[in-house]
Amino acid sequence: MIRKQQPTTKNKQQITQKSFWYIVALSRELTANTVLSRTVLGEWLVVFRGEEGEVVVLRDRCLHRNSRLSKGKVHRGQLECPYHGWRYDKLGHIVAVPAEGEQFQPLQSRCAKRYATIEQEGYIYVHLDTPNPEFLPFKMPFYGQSGWETVRVVNRFPNTVTNCAENFIDIPHTATVHPGIFRSPRKQRLEMTVTRKNGSVFVEYRKETNNLGWYSRFLNQRGSEIQHTDSFVMPNITSVEYNMGRHRRLFITSQSIPETDNSTLVYTDVTYNYGIWNKLARPLVYWTAQKIIQQDVVALGIQGEVIAKYGQSFSNTPADTIHVFVESIMQKIEQGEDPRELSEQVREVQFWV
Repeated sequence: MIRKQQPTTKNKQQITQKSFWYIVALSRELTANTVLSRTVLGEWLVVFRGEEGEVVVLRDRCLHRNSRLSKGKVHRGQLECPYHGWRYDKLGHIVAVPAEGEQFQPLQSRCAKRYATIEQEGYIYVHLDTPNPEFLPFKMPFYGQSGWETVRVVNRFPNTVTNCAENFIDIPHTATVHPGIFRSPRKQRLEMTVTRKNGSVFVEYRKETNNLGWYSRFLNQRGSEIQHTDSFVMPNITSVEYNMGRHRRLFITSQSIPETDNSTLVYTDVTYNYGIWNKLARPLVYWTAQKIIQQDVVALGIQGEVIAKYGQSFSNTPADTIHVFVESIMQKIEQGEDPRELSEQVREVQFWV
């Protein structure tokens, strides 16, 4: 099941990386007195909760002597700079300057830059520009619904959002990078239909049976053909679904957050329905997810090093059709154009794993 966040209309407008919402924290990380430091698209952010528990995100810079607000403390919903004690409220207004004593007068001109936030499904999102109602935070598949369990992991990749996203929905690398855990080389012929439409890429696979590593014996004992779909939703969402029958359904959904040009923080939800095995499977699902992701961190780190030295130039095969479509969407965003204006394309591809 794919949950789309893009509208069907194709209105001409400027689209940039700042047109979208990005995760800055897990809700459970941000307690009443917690101060978090985050970076999104090169912007330094400080995250805390206001007096009524609402999320506040300000630019991580004190207006006084340019200290980092994220090194400060929260007092009753107000953030205190660690250098001279200036205090900021949930709107970014300066509400106290110790050095001015009783002569302190609040000034609207002295206000830290504040960003829009949304708290949803256990995630905290920030928007670095004026929010567009066409683009809302992605709805995580079946999160918190009865009969479903979610394991949530966070990992940092020394590579770009585009290369991370492509890795997460790339089958051919799995037999090489994750042998035994997640597929092994078998020279099996698979088929896929790849569709680029409305700023998204959708992939439907065929002839896939039991080459899913050691746990395929549990998930697909009969070796039936698996219903497997992948999707990319601009600018940073990938979702993978495996449907092997009743109580054998799994989603792997990742949101790749661009910290800098070569650092991507990835929040991944593994949401599954294994029936009576849901709770018992949690430790195993967590271990497997982290093992696979850490192997990808290494692989993408090596790729990033080569790109830094020789530049990004790829030699594509038909099996890379997904990558080509994803890159065409990301290139439009880099150019400040709307990827939804790209023509719809469908490709039928055969490849071997």
